[in-house]
Amino acid sequence: MGRDGNTEGPAAPAVRIEGLWKRFGEQVAVAGIDLEIPAGQFIGLVGPNGAGKTTTLSMVTGLLRPDSGRVEIGGTDVWQDPAAVKARIGVLPEGLRMFERLSGRELLTYMGRLRGLSGDDVDRRATQLLDVLDLATSQHKLVIDYSTGMRKKIGLAAALLHNPEVLFLDEPFEGVDPVSAQTIRTVLERYTASGATVVFSSHVMELVESLCSWVAVLAGGRIRAHGTLAEVRGDAPTLQEAFLELVGVRTTADDSLDWLGGGVR
Repeated sequence: MGRDGNTEGPAAPAVRIEGLWKRFGEQVAVAGIDLEIPAGQFIGLVGPNGAGKTTTLSMVTGLLRPDSGRVEIGGTDVWQDPAAVKARIGVLPEGLRMFERLSGRELLTYMGRLRGLSGDDVDRRATQLLDVLDLATSQHKLVIDYSTGMRKKIGLAAALLHNPEVLFLDEPFEGVDPVSAQTIRTVLERYTASGATVVFSSHVMELVESLCSWVAVLAGGRIRAHGTLAEVRGDAPTLQEAFLELVGVRTTADDSLDWLGGGVR
């Protein structure tokens, strides 16, 4: 069932990507991606470092213009009507830069008003998010004094404040302590249970396997596999092993580092 309660017909994809390319000089970062991401699920975009995950998400969310190709979110072209699309999505980019001289509460108030929410709605939603994300006791503390985990959580709160249809997260658990990670995970699972879609990038296969129902594997700027977790995993016992095979990583040891582990001289 969708967020509007409509059960008729197959759900349209949350995101449709067609022929997406991006080059930086001679370097091809994204090489012709075609992908349809289903709605109402927890989606993992996985790949090794340098695979093109951040570049892809930046183009999909309207932060970086592609060299060619098109992206639709909820049937609306990202680059033909960017304002309409950005009103329907939430984004937590990697290395998020925030207004650090505001407190956590002030940051949410500012972002909510920018989104067109009323003062009462902003206050109510901010209070709930600060409480659920365990930031209530730090809400009047300046963001510049927040830890990495607290920054991730206040960034997530800002991305969720306007109740987006699709939430894009770039490495949301990177550098986050286990307690904060569990808090973020609980909030995201509750969010997808309402029919919303979460798309997050990661290179930690165990995390993706425990959270996601649908996965796309990206390497060398290309999609190597996509589908349900079971489809991508195939006959491999874990997603990690399937992933290593898909991206062509050598897993057998050799003797090129035979000098390691020789004990103290």
